Amino acid sequence: MPVQSEYAPTAAEMTFDQMLETVRYEGAYPTRERAETVVRAVLAGLGRQLTGDERVDLAARLPVEAARALADQIPAPEPLTGWGFVKDLATRVGGTPATARWDAGSVLKVVTQLAGDGLVDRILAQLPSGYALLFGRIELTRAA
Repeated sequence: MPVQSEYAPTAAEMTFDQMLETVRYEGAYPTRERAETVVRAVLAGLGRQLTGDERVDLAARLPVEAARALADQIPAPEPLTGWGFVKDLATRVGGTPATARWDAGSVLKVVTQLAGDGLVDRILAQLPSGYALLFGRIELTRAA
């Protein structure tokens, strides 16, 4: 019986297909097509929320197709809270807030692996409250 490796590809090594398969596994999606729909929708939504160096740095760490889904979006004039992001995602993919929350978490878990802790910290510092849980983190109260 072959031994399974616990090796996870880095951003430079992960292809879009590998990203889709990872999201498909993490999110328990029945098909690659469903995983791709979710990945593109979540990254497009995130692309509407991020600006500046964090946006550029994240795109550089994603596979090319994923980076395009993120970078092709025009940032929104008013960023959404984490809950607003989930509701917007539910509307765009035709799901419920519960399924949109699952979708966001499934994709952003993989994005976190590719981005690294330092970049995710910077992204969360830029975004309004409510995103930490979507990235698999605990939301800490920011000091005033």
